[in-house]
Amino acid sequence: MKALSGSKAATVYEVAQRAGVSIATVSRALRGSELVTEKTRERVRAAAAELRFTPNRSGRSLAEGRHAANGIVFPDLVGPYYAEVVLGYEETAAGFGSSVLILATQRRPDAAEAVRELAGRVDGLAIMGQTVGDDVVEEIAATGLPLVLLARDPVAGVDTIRTRNEGTAASLTEHLLGHGYRSFAFLGDPEAAPDVAGRYAGLAAALAAHGLDVPEPVPCALDLESGRKAALKLLRDPPDAVVGANDEVALGVYLAREEGAGRTAITGWDDLLAARFAGLTTVAQPMRELGATAARWLHERINTNPPPAPRRRVLPTQLVVRRSCGPHPPEEL
Repeated sequence: MKALSGSKAATVYEVAQRAGVSIATVSRALRGSELVTEKTRERVRAAAAELRFTPNRSGRSLAEGRHAANGIVFPDLVGPYYAEVVLGYEETAAGFGSSVLILATQRRPDAAEAVRELAGRVDGLAIMGQTVGDDVVEEIAATGLPLVLLARDPVAGVDTIRTRNEGTAASLTEHLLGHGYRSFAFLGDPEAAPDVAGRYAGLAAALAAHGLDVPEPVPCALDLESGRKAALKLLRDPPDAVVGANDEVALGVYLAREEGAGRTAITGWDDLLAARFAGLTTVAQPMRELGATAARWLHERINTNPPPAPRRRVLPTQLVVRRSCGPHPPEEL
């Protein structure tokens, strides 16, 4: 029986029933897959023509055991840095016809289980920072799910995208040294994030190369209020320069300095819009491109057979000099 004009659209299930094959075979036949014999392809196409079946994305995804969705796991969703990364990721994924499921693991006691659960609901997954351990990454990768790691150390067999941290942090330190600064403080926790660890390592290497004392990092969360509270204590006996692990921490130092807690040069990392208005010396990094690259790589890995070999990419960062660390001693803004 043929579908009548104006009647309900035929489904992939009806085509499969008419042709006497599975819905997966229908999908493969209509895509011209070599996994289906020519005789079966002709039978499926004839059934589709009789039923006036037009495949859509959701139908193809169902037939292929796919979800038409990608996932991304963040340590946190608060702050402009994560917003920029997710904008790049979502915009690129949408261009490929995929929706995006987002999971933030901060303060979740069941983070590993939540990531495993998300992995079962998506066609590919991006994991950012130290949201779960390498063992969980390896476990998910072993299932065959396409994975991309963002802003974390590589795991064997998995694509990894990072930004340049250590080298640019060393350049930032050399710039400060060139202005005559000799005592430093670093606000941020290198053990909490690989990016922060790289920034501290670059600072430490540059100072050691000049025979200067390397400060112990002052651990604090990567938000404005945490930076302000840490700086209020630190600036009672202020160093020449405070290197913030990101712009939000550095802007918190600004607030502390305005409360009369000392004078010091200040630098950040990310080049947020607020940093530009504040005249903050910082490091620009391609936040949207980080997310967009992850979405592109996942799309390629999902749709390429055989999939590409594991890839590694380090995106460039750039020192942006503004008035927050001008000639020593620093000028008040």
